[in-house]
Amino acid sequence: MTLDDLRNINFNDLSSWPVPIKIAAIGILSVVIVAAGYFAFIEGAWEDYQRAQRKEEQLRETYLNKKALAINLEAYKQQMEEMQQTFGSLLRQLPNSTEVPDLLVDITQAGLGRGLEFVLFKPEKELPKDFYAELPISLQVRGNYHELAQFISDVAALPRIVTFGNITITSQSKGRLAMAATARTYRYLEEGAAKPAAGAKKPTGRKR
Repeated sequence: MTLDDLRNINFNDLSSWPVPIKIAAIGILSVVIVAAGYFAFIEGAWEDYQRAQRKEEQLRETYLNKKALAINLEAYKQQMEEMQQTFGSLLRQLPNSTEVPDLLVDITQAGLGRGLEFVLFKPEKELPKDFYAELPISLQVRGNYHELAQFISDVAALPRIVTFGNITITSQSKGRLAMAATARTYRYLEEGAAKPAAGAKKPTGRKR
């Protein structure tokens, strides 16, 4: 087949086309029909199928996670009970409002019992938190190294939580030391005790 044969093709008379041209035309037409069928029918179904596969994977993962939770449910319950018991034990180490004075006495007795000289013991303003209040205590004591160490050890051994911070130690005469620190203890806020809002003012009576 020559170039002249292609030029002389009569598009209105398909029967006169050379055999190679007919085969090529049939092939192109078949590709067009297949492509049109894909975009018209198969593409949407294929996307739906892929979405369904992804959904199936998500559901399978959710099922396996819930199955693992169900298998370990008893262990989780036991852990929760242990956490609640631990929390309750820690909570009992926070004094309530009636126990705070006794705790302050215990701290001073711990120092005096070790032979320390109290220069300052000043409870500061209470700082309310979520379910507890922080009670800072500024203190200054004098004694030798072993007396200071034993005092801190004795306070740490108290059944109530007391922490020390902002510790500074200076040397004095005859081997004695002066320690300034902030002791912090914590008071449990009973249920229903409202915390004062920041910047809130107390109500006052109307002037007459």
